[in-house]
Amino acid sequence: MKRRPEDLVVFLGPSLPAEEARKLANCRVLPPARQGDVWRALSLRPRVIALVDGVFEAQPSVWHHELLAALEAGVALYGGASMGALRAAELAAHGMVGVGRIFEGYRERVLVDDSEVALLHADAEHGYRPLTVPLVNVRHVVAQARAARVLNQRQARAVVAAAEGLFYQERTWRRILESVRPSWPATTRGDWEGWFSRGVEDLKRMDAIACIQAAAAFVSSPRTVQPPRGAARPPPSSLVRRRRLADDVSVLGGRAVPSAQVMAALQRAPDSVELAEAGLKRALLAGWARSLGLEPDEEEVEAAEAEWWRSHGVRSSERDAFLAASGLDGPGLRRLCEERALERLMLSHAQRVLPDGPSWEEALASEARVQGRWVEVVQGATRARRSRAR
Repeated sequence: MKRRPEDLVVFLGPSLPAEEARKLANCRVLPPARQGDVWRALSLRPRVIALVDGVFEAQPSVWHHELLAALEAGVALYGGASMGALRAAELAAHGMVGVGRIFEGYRERVLVDDSEVALLHADAEHGYRPLTVPLVNVRHVVAQARAARVLNQRQARAVVAAAEGLFYQERTWRRILESVRPSWPATTRGDWEGWFSRGVEDLKRMDAIACIQAAAAFVSSPRTVQPPRGAARPPPSSLVRRRRLADDVSVLGGRAVPSAQVMAALQRAPDSVELAEAGLKRALLAGWARSLGLEPDEEEVEAAEAEWWRSHGVRSSERDAFLAASGLDGPGLRRLCEERALERLMLSHAQRVLPDGPSWEEALASEARVQGRWVEVVQGATRARRSRAR
């Protein structure tokens, strides 16, 4: 089967140039991940997401909730080198796959802070080129210098301490060495210059390559991700739901439309109040049902989904495109159908849900009176009686 670049989405910045990533794998390269970017990337329907780079402080960082949503949607999730290594260590128990030595450092708690991988880099126009050196690279180079007997233990510790004492936006090899080189004997300075000038390894780059290669291998394999089911984790909170609604996109004909734009149009619609009230009633009934310990069975959810597809007249071959245009994925549709099934369950058992609850006939009469339909029927019956009398 032919692979699309969108089958593998890579969030990448200073750890590795985008053109090198594309040589490693047929992939779609996106900039360092910000909060909301993984949710938006799900609209591409990827098989795998490789998270390498992400923003730290200039903008909100990628949320754990987004990554959990990707796993729930059946997307394989790989992380390494930078933000990806940090998030992979935090979410390994949930199914995110970590790759590389930096990930292992976070997983084993040898590394504990995001400052270990932080660096200053250029903007998109200049390919996110790194302008400073991260602590993980300093530690790696110093360990190699110790192994090569270029530095002794005391000197190595002094280099790391000097790097730790610099803010990440000012941490360059020149600044680091300015602090320690004056205390080195001439032989050490000469050994270092000769060794360092031959080039040193970039650990973040090496881990980024390994992460992309591992993700590409998954794309090329027949393996699939089994999303967590049932009570594997609680449903997203109202804060997460609102945040996703603000950040998500819908896709029609390859064009992404922000959910915020759709919401603005819906809020201007003449029937916006009726739409919102219908949604609130369904959500409240579903929430009430859950508070009573009720859950729909698989048959009821499947019936609700079948009814939903029938009501929209969507053929099986068009379902993926319709979901994308609806701003939905598989788990999102399932949650919607679970709510519809619970709503139907509560309505069909209304007499037993409340003490002396309303019957189906009472509900029909009540709503007909609210909408004026009762009067219409009475008027019709009166007209029919008069017509027969004549």
